[in-house]
Amino acid sequence: MLNILQYEGPSDRPPLLIAHGLFGSARNWGVIAKRLSDQRAVYAVDMRNHGASGWFDTQSYADMAEDLAEVVNHIGGEVDVLGHSMGGKAAMVMAATKPLNLRRLIIADIAPVGYGHSQMGPIEAMRGVDLSIVERRSDAAEQLDVEDELKPFLTQSLDLKEKKWRLNLDVLAAEMVKIIGFPKVNGSFEGPVLFLTGATSDYVLPEHRPEIKSLFPNAKFAKIPGAGHWLHADKPREFEAAVRVFLES
Repeated sequence: MLNILQYEGPSDRPPLLIAHGLFGSARNWGVIAKRLSDQRAVYAVDMRNHGASGWFDTQSYADMAEDLAEVVNHIGGEVDVLGHSMGGKAAMVMAATKPLNLRRLIIADIAPVGYGHSQMGPIEAMRGVDLSIVERRSDAAEQLDVEDELKPFLTQSLDLKEKKWRLNLDVLAAEMVKIIGFPKVNGSFEGPVLFLTGATSDYVLPEHRPEIKSLFPNAKFAKIPGAGHWLHADKPREFEAAVRVFLES
């Protein structure tokens, strides 16, 4: 089963499961998870080939959806799920194919479509870091050939003691076409779904709505002003407030 960080909270509301995006980890969501745990238990997972979860030969959305369904079953009872980017796609596939015990779904800045861009740049940048001379995260950041705003995010996945990345870079590279794509899904989820996006992001566009509605007929849409694709990091308080409103509505 996936590695889980659990934040204890009141048991009179359904717990919340958080699935991070590509190159992320459960720890990236620690601040928001802790804040939301004032009203419910929160579980943040490391997706496969990320963080402290196991390494596998695939990164398909069918497999990631199965991973999340296993965690939902482990938690027990009704669960709300929040997924960002890659984690959002995995949550959508789970909702459409394995919706048992899923109450509400929040999809953060991603649509059930394939994208034309690749994320091979960060992988090559991480591969290019000479970890043998890295003593601090800042040492790795100096070597990373990526935008400055990405460096702190990527170095969170660096195991300084073991001098290795907590990311299965070879599999993520081999499976990149699947990660930026979206599989054909036979099914839909009739429950409440919120597509929460950053106002300056172009990941969820008006032309995506027919596909979204075909899978999630009760989907609603909201934008956070001034936020991009990493909306939970750009505007954490506004993101948290929007999540609370939807879960309690």
